[in-house]
Amino acid sequence: MKDYDELLKYYELYETVGTGGFAKVKLAFHILTGELVAIKIMDKNALGSDLPRVKTEIDALKNLRHQHICQLYHVIETANKIFMVLEYCPGGELFDYIISQDRLSEEETRVVFRQIVSAVAYVHSQGFAHRDLKPENLLFDEDHKLKLIDFGLCAKPKGNKDYHLQTCCGSLAYAAPELIQGKSYLGSEADVWSMGILLYVLMCGFLPFDDDNVMALYKKIMRGKYEVPKWLSPSSILLLQQMLQVDPKKRISVKNLLNHPWIMQDYNCPVEWQSKTPWQYDHLTATYLLLLAKKARGKPVRLRLLSSCGQANSTAVTNIKFAKHWTESNGLESKSLTPVLCTASVNKLKNKENVYTPKSAVKNDECFSFPEPKTPVNKNQHKREILTTPNHYSTPSKARNQCLKETPVKMPVNSAGTEKLITGVISPERRCRSVELNLNQVHVEDTPKRKGTKVFGSLEKGLDKVITVLTRSKRKGSAKDGPRKLKPHYNVTTTRLVNPDQLLNEIMSILPKKHVDFVQKGYTLKCQTQSDFGKVTMQFELEVCQLQKPDVVGIRRQRLKGDAWVYKRLVEDILSSCKV
Repeated sequence: MKDYDELLKYYELYETVGTGGFAKVKLAFHILTGELVAIKIMDKNALGSDLPRVKTEIDALKNLRHQHICQLYHVIETANKIFMVLEYCPGGELFDYIISQDRLSEEETRVVFRQIVSAVAYVHSQGFAHRDLKPENLLFDEDHKLKLIDFGLCAKPKGNKDYHLQTCCGSLAYAAPELIQGKSYLGSEADVWSMGILLYVLMCGFLPFDDDNVMALYKKIMRGKYEVPKWLSPSSILLLQQMLQVDPKKRISVKNLLNHPWIMQDYNCPVEWQSKTPWQYDHLTATYLLLLAKKARGKPVRLRLLSSCGQANSTAVTNIKFAKHWTESNGLESKSLTPVLCTASVNKLKNKENVYTPKSAVKNDECFSFPEPKTPVNKNQHKREILTTPNHYSTPSKARNQCLKETPVKMPVNSAGTEKLITGVISPERRCRSVELNLNQVHVEDTPKRKGTKVFGSLEKGLDKVITVLTRSKRKGSAKDGPRKLKPHYNVTTTRLVNPDQLLNEIMSILPKKHVDFVQKGYTLKCQTQSDFGKVTMQFELEVCQLQKPDVVGIRRQRLKGDAWVYKRLVEDILSSCKV
């Protein structure tokens, strides 16, 4: 536990809300402010070759501050651990929201997509490319605003914006054709393709390019042809066509997305991509930087009140603990910040309620004051732009079935020369997993001597890394206490049953038939699937809960590890097999 000593100075750890092969995410409580945070905990020894990816994510997040990017608050590194303290996003994944709705309306898609464009435009403006854009990497905060996460595969090309990248990475179903061809590419252009896939998924509820056979999936991506359901408007069809251009040079740019006619519909201004939360160059920042410089010169770090001692007030005193934490967490010595208040101030304040009075005797006339913590934002002040989610779970996908019943319109998209495709050897459930590979280290063309060259499959270890979910998981109900009472949420499927025990037994009887192993903990079933070789391919939770209205029993779903689309189909299959 020695590795946790530094962390526990500032945070109280709660339950695990996400797990993976090399990391886990815990909900935590920031002791000083009382705010909830998500802490990503990584074992440096287990990371191995993935350590550079973690360093990349940390370096990127230290330079990115935006209203639609999950904020990095604090990094603590010990001999064996890396702790990333991140903004807590209780709303869950965009992916789960989409499948709970089956698909989003064009109006709601526009609300969501403008936020995605804002985040990506800012990332590009700072010289980065994300390279792993997908709905699993977008979370909702408590105000239902989107936050982009997982910058482990991002790149900041050396040189100018036209510098070409060589690393083939991301998730196959969202990967641009130039990546899977093994060509050098521009990160910004590849991101636009992934955003096109995202836009399609939002409006359709399924992937434009999908196949259980990986080689067939490669060919579909390279052709750039996809189904166009009849519910798509002409303007949305045009935008998809402009984004899903196989030739990256014909693909629309992010700059032109900002004020695209479809993006601008029902809005009177282009997408605002500039950061609304930059580093504030105010008195607090100046004070911190000056103290840091003073400490670097070996001088004692002190803060002096500008006013006379007699004007000290309770604010100055109650902020002592805040300043102590603030300075320690930024590498300043707290012992040099021991407050010295003048006698008049101490006598005036010592009888006040909730006022911290220093134990040290006053020996001189120096008085110290510390900056006031910022007032928390009222959680109710933001009007939610996302529509209320119906409490149902479509099984199977209505959007997919409806589209298949209709005569699909093939979208002709000019394809670049496809020479020879790279052979993939990935199991179907991995086509949406994130992976990284340097194209200089593999053979691009398939040769008779070496068939099955692995591109997305060559980093087998990398394919098993989980995208952590920063969604709070509350205390699980026990059989003794009964099921938990939850508010209606898009991650909860409502049922016709009124007896939670009956529903629990029904699910447990179905899981073995679907080749799902599970462990029961109260009304929560911790489930997992394995490959033929005994390797865990997916982990998820199903919890029987009581909704906060009479006689309604539901099932809370949460994916912890594995391909999101395979998880979707499996859970749909399980629920459709239950008599719910």
